[in-house]
Amino acid sequence: MSNFNSSGNFLNNIPPVTRHLLIINVLCWIACIALKKEGVDLLETFSLHFWGSSAFNPVQLVTYMFLHAPFPNIEHILFNMFTLYMFGRILEMYWGPKFFLFFYIMTGLGAGLIQELTWMYDLRPFLSQFENYTLPIYTEDYQMLYTEDDVMAFVDEGLSCFRTVGASGAVFGILTAFAMKFPNQPIYLFFIPVPLKAKYVMIGTAALELLLGVRSVGDGIAHFAHLGGALVGLILVLWWNKFYVPNR
Repeated sequence: MSNFNSSGNFLNNIPPVTRHLLIINVLCWIACIALKKEGVDLLETFSLHFWGSSAFNPVQLVTYMFLHAPFPNIEHILFNMFTLYMFGRILEMYWGPKFFLFFYIMTGLGAGLIQELTWMYDLRPFLSQFENYTLPIYTEDYQMLYTEDDVMAFVDEGLSCFRTVGASGAVFGILTAFAMKFPNQPIYLFFIPVPLKAKYVMIGTAALELLLGVRSVGDGIAHFAHLGGALVGLILVLWWNKFYVPNR
């Protein structure tokens, strides 16, 4: 692990990939706010939509992880960027920039794919309502009520409401990797007055995410996407430990 000179600009003392990820995320957040006032909704276009919706585009599996909930929901981007800064820079210094960037993107992609699978499961009751319909639908006096296009438009409108944004999946991957590489490193949490070892913090966080995800609390948080990022992070670290150790 290398040390950075304490002199100079604060951003220059952050390793390059972590620094640029922080800058890109903040700039995208500001752009979403500024362009929204001009009638351009970046969140609608580049957030991750359900794959069965007409609003879905494969590129969203990458773009969604650089967007965050707009102001005044500032806690979303603050938590993710603070966590990226605190733990991402350490992993980048440990692995090197190329491995860290690959890890970040892969955990973000994994989180997005897990979220798509979660939506497929959650939307089964909604989609099953239309499986037994014979289209077009007529009234009793044989007046056409709904055409196939009408029903498809209704379904697509419902599916388009499902979308997610944020770097949380990649951040949870970073937390997982940090807990695996530095399991006994003490971490201070705001609401707990004593330090906890990184491995216990990650286990507790994952258990809480799983509980909230299973309970479907309807809090608007993609808990299974977080777990997806953690899972991909776990697999990558185990793979690298077994077959290749990145530069320290």
